[in-house]
Amino acid sequence: MAAGPTPSTAASFRPPLPPPPPACFDYQSASLADTRAAAAAINPALAGLVESGGLVRVPRRRFGPVPAWRPPDFAEPEEVWILGTSHLSAESTKDVERVLRAVRPDNVVVELCRSRAGIMYASDNASGEPLLKSNMFSLGGTKFFGAVNRSINLGGQSALALRLLLAVFSSKISSGANRPFGEEFRAARRVSEDIDAQLVLGDRPIEITLERALKSLSWDEKTKLVIALFRGITSTTDTPDEKAAVSPYELYEKLSSSYPSLLQPLIHERDMYLAWSLKRSKAVNKSKTVVGVIGKGHMNGVVYALMSDQGELRFRDLVGRDSSETWASSIAKGLVRDTVIGVALWALYELVQASL
Repeated sequence: MAAGPTPSTAASFRPPLPPPPPACFDYQSASLADTRAAAAAINPALAGLVESGGLVRVPRRRFGPVPAWRPPDFAEPEEVWILGTSHLSAESTKDVERVLRAVRPDNVVVELCRSRAGIMYASDNASGEPLLKSNMFSLGGTKFFGAVNRSINLGGQSALALRLLLAVFSSKISSGANRPFGEEFRAARRVSEDIDAQLVLGDRPIEITLERALKSLSWDEKTKLVIALFRGITSTTDTPDEKAAVSPYELYEKLSSSYPSLLQPLIHERDMYLAWSLKRSKAVNKSKTVVGVIGKGHMNGVVYALMSDQGELRFRDLVGRDSSETWASSIAKGLVRDTVIGVALWALYELVQASL
């Protein structure tokens, strides 16, 4: 299994990130002709997925230009297929198996990062932990303390504590789901092994995503967010939303509706990161075919990023620090911030754990 790009903590100039898809962009209509013809040639049974927008194909000729700074021996994949899934759907699991066995790609890129890769290896029969139902924010695995240390190193104490609160909150609002989380990722791993395809972790580390999300908020917004999460966790009254499963993308959208500055780090930046992993990461160099298994909510942004990228974006733009921030100033400013926010969030988490 190949990891995605290695995050860099070196200070560097960060140009403005490309804008998100315009309102007029529709990923399905932009790729339907290419997808229909290719899917019909591979397996006509995939037509239903294609017509519903669950499966798209983007050939290399539709990509943006290869940046000049790329090594001359680097070659982008000839084609990228993207399968949109629901993380709590049995049907998505079947779709993953059908598509991967039909397309037989060289690489399978999944919407996971290193600290969440354990989801692919969790037992399908696991009953879950008493406190947290497994979800995209959960911390676990055989090397739990190593995962905690990695989370602190990449995102700081505050991002780790926020992740734990989000894990509890996500578990509660998804309590109506009767299926384990991430079955489509486990199916992707199993089929990849069967067809000898390389499995690639294509999502940005969640620690960096949450750190950048916190930085996008004012102190007042951070306080309101923590209080809102805490109230949602401790509330004993069911709301209509709590009776149905909620995907991480839907949760991000709900948060972003109340805190618009979260849209960029939680959704738009991750769309660009996933697109880069699909076509420009070292793991897919010289590949003929790549299949991405991602949440359906990301499809529009990822397809747009694949087609509109002009070669100016680098990985460090999506994972690095602000250009004005040096190593020394980061330590000084982050020490107080992480300690205060981290201790407060950990205290809240302990209260929640005691009350459940």
